[in-house]
Amino acid sequence: MRVFSVVMEKCRYTGLYVGYVPGFPGAHSQGATLDELNMNLKEVIDMLQEEVTGASDEHRHT
Repeated sequence: MRVFSVVMEKCRYTGLYVGYVPGFPGAHSQGATLDELNMNLKEVIDMLQEEVTGASDEHRHT
């Protein structure tokens, strides 16, 4: 399991927590609570890693 650092802050306008993973394009999300933000970021990271893995597999088979 890889560990990622996340930058998080609470938006003063919406009250939502927002976060992103520096250096990982597309890895950003928001949530009403820190727990929700954490779950959303894990989901986004998993999805992005699947895309990268899938693309790598496609290149190997062509």
